[in-house]
Amino acid sequence: MSGTVGARFARIDRLEHRLCLWANVVARRRHFRAVFRLVSRMGDGPLWGLLILSMPLWVGSGGYGASIRMAIAGLVGLLIYKSLKAVLVRERPFIGLIGIECAMPPLDRYSFPSGHTLHAVLFAAMAIDYAPQLAPLLVPFAVLIALSRVVLGLHYPTDVLVGAGLGAAIARVALAF
Repeated sequence: MSGTVGARFARIDRLEHRLCLWANVVARRRHFRAVFRLVSRMGDGPLWGLLILSMPLWVGSGGYGASIRMAIAGLVGLLIYKSLKAVLVRERPFIGLIGIECAMPPLDRYSFPSGHTLHAVLFAAMAIDYAPQLAPLLVPFAVLIALSRVVLGLHYPTDVLVGAGLGAAIARVALAF
């Protein structure tokens, strides 16, 4: 049984390596690299703070409660992804894989899960729940942030998928309260 599990993980690793190589080729083109770097930097945090603070503009007086919930959910997301990174210590693709170029300096050493993707999905989901008119802007932006992390050689696809799943789960719990 463990041989089967090991073989499955090996296949996933090979697939991730191929996906990382394929995505990272985009970053070797100067204009694409510049766009993905900009998108990634926009997901560092200040833009999310602006979104949180602007919720009363989108929602009215109910936006103050939305802002507080989003801020608390963002802090929970930060604690969860930082804790996971400290325990799981997965090296970034540009460190662990041959042929992956680092197209942007990372904010920290480890890659699993993607905090950028976690927060992009978390804040997009919560903002859209309160202000559905933001969906045409926030959904593509969250997707671009997730893609940027793989394209820039900073994350594996599973880092991004798990980050997105965590962000969606945290948003769902925060919205339930």
